[in-house]
Amino acid sequence: MKTLNTYENKKVLVLGLGKSGYAASKLMKSLGADVTVNDRNDLSTDEHAKELRRDGVQIVGGGHPLELLEDVSLLIKNPGIPYTNPMVKKALEQEIPVVTEVEIAGLLSDAPMIGITGSNGKTTTTMLIGEMMKHSSFEPIVAGNIGTALTAIVQKATVRNAIVAELSSFQLMGTRSFHPHVAVVLNIFDHHLDYHGTVENYASAKARITANQTKDDYLVYNADSTRVVSYIAERSQAKKVPFSLNKKETSGAYVSGGFIFFKENRIMPVGEMGIPGEHNLINALAAVAAAGVCGVSPKDMANVLQSFKGARHRLEYVDIVQGRTIYNDSKATNIIATTKALHAFPNKEIVLLAGGLDRGNSFDALIPELKKAPIKAVLLFGETKKKLLDACRKATVPVIKEVENVEAAVPEAFALSQPGDVILLSPACASWDQYKSFEQRGDIFIAEVNKFR
Repeated sequence: MKTLNTYENKKVLVLGLGKSGYAASKLMKSLGADVTVNDRNDLSTDEHAKELRRDGVQIVGGGHPLELLEDVSLLIKNPGIPYTNPMVKKALEQEIPVVTEVEIAGLLSDAPMIGITGSNGKTTTTMLIGEMMKHSSFEPIVAGNIGTALTAIVQKATVRNAIVAELSSFQLMGTRSFHPHVAVVLNIFDHHLDYHGTVENYASAKARITANQTKDDYLVYNADSTRVVSYIAERSQAKKVPFSLNKKETSGAYVSGGFIFFKENRIMPVGEMGIPGEHNLINALAAVAAAGVCGVSPKDMANVLQSFKGARHRLEYVDIVQGRTIYNDSKATNIIATTKALHAFPNKEIVLLAGGLDRGNSFDALIPELKKAPIKAVLLFGETKKKLLDACRKATVPVIKEVENVEAAVPEAFALSQPGDVILLSPACASWDQYKSFEQRGDIFIAEVNKFR
C-alpha cells in the first residue's frame, strides 16, 4: 500500500457505518487521521462500532449533528447516502471534499485496477474477468460493489495483484482522481433516477470511471449503446477497446459466424457458453475485451466462458429438479433485468415468479416482453402483485396466480409446470417489502425448490 500523509492528524468524518464505512475508518485511522464515524442509527451495541472505539475512533450515532463538520478536512460517505443529506449538503457548502471509499482506495493501491460499471451485468462481468485474470501475469482480487470494500483490499494488495472492482454510479460519483488502468462500461439505462435526478447526471457519474484515464489506459465499452458511446467513449482519453454483438469490431471483441472473437483471434462458439442469454453474451464480450488487453490467452478465456455457471442470484442456474430447470434471478430488481431473463430461454416454456417492493412505477414496459416470451404461467407476490397482475392480463398470459410470497410460489410453480419447463424467479422488483435483501429472497427460493428433490 502506498503512503498518504495528507490526512495525518487531520479530522476525517466517515458518514455511514456500513461495510465501506467500517473499512474506510480503519484505514484512515491507520494513516494517522483523527476519525469520527457518524450514522443515523444507534450504534451503542454495534460490534464494528465497539471495535472502532477501541481503536480510538469517535462514534456518533442516532442522527447527523452538523457541528461534527467543524474543522473537518475530508468527508467519506457511504455510497447510498444521497447528496441531499443535510450533512453532505453542509459539507459541500463549506467546500469540504466529499468522496466515497473508492477514491481513497484508488489513491493508496499498489495494484493496477480493472473497474467495471454499467446499469446491468456488472457482477457477472466482474466475476468473469476475475476468473480470466487468474490466467494472466497478475493475481486477481475481486472486490468493490460485489463484496469486499476496496479500502479493505488495498491494505493487502501488492503490485503482483490486479484489483477487479465492480463499481456503482453511487460509488463513482464520489471520486475525484480515481484512475483504473482498465475501465469497462457495459450499458446505461434509466436506473437510479430517484438518486441522480436525470439520465445525464446518472451517465456523468458512470463517466467518472474514465475521467482520469490517459492514453496509457484502456476503456472497454459497449459500441452498441449510443448512450455509452456519446456520454462516455467519445469523451475518454484512454485507448478505446469496443465490444459489440452487431458489428465486427476488430479492435475489440465481437461475434462473427456464431463465434466469439477478440481482434483476429477466435475464442469459442457462442453455443458453448456456460450461462444462457444474449445479455450474458454481452457480458462475455466485455470480459473477453478486458482480459484480452491484459494478456489472457484465447484458450484460457474459452475455458472460463465454458465452465462459468453464473453469479449468485443473477440468472443463476440452480439445478434440474423433477425435470424442471430452475433459475434464480433474484437480483433482477427492475423490468430490464427481468426482460433479459425472459428471453434467455427461447425454446422452453417458463413459469415466472415475480413481484416485490412497490416503488410507484408501472409495468407497462413489461407487457410486450411478456407477450413475446414463451410463458406458461406467472405467480405474483409482494406489494406490486396487483400492478403486475394488470400487466399480465394485458399481455394475455395463460395462467396468472397471486400468492403470499416466494415460499408459497414455489409449490405452485411445480404444480403448474411439467418436465422440460423452466421455473424462473425474476421478480422485476426490489425485495425489501418482504425480505431483507435480494440475496435472502433468492436463498429462500432455492431452499423451497430443494424440498422437491
